[in-house]
Amino acid sequence: MMKEELKQKETKNENYDELAELARGLSHPHRLRIIKILAELPSENQCMVSSIVDQLPIAQSTVSQHLKILKDTGWIEGRIDGPRVCYCINEEIFSKYIVQLDRLFKTL
Repeated sequence: MMKEELKQKETKNENYDELAELARGLSHPHRLRIIKILAELPSENQCMVSSIVDQLPIAQSTVSQHLKILKDTGWIEGRIDGPRVCYCINEEIFSKYIVQLDRLFKTL
């Protein structure tokens, strides 16, 4: 394949950095478990950190670190409710991630 063809193929998915950042958010088993916990809630419900901690075999501080990464990478949203933060899934990110993965694999 010529250099120009490779360059054209690469530009079809210009979101490698964004895709990698989204993948980083899911790159730990505890973060995947947190996503599952939040995804199983009815859409109008949000989850407090303490509820997540109760379902995982890790310390509250570790859960908070994982929540920060999930929030920073866009997978979840946090809403301050007095002294607590309530978390929920960012549903738009799921479809965005699937679309970007699909584009990536179609270019292979």
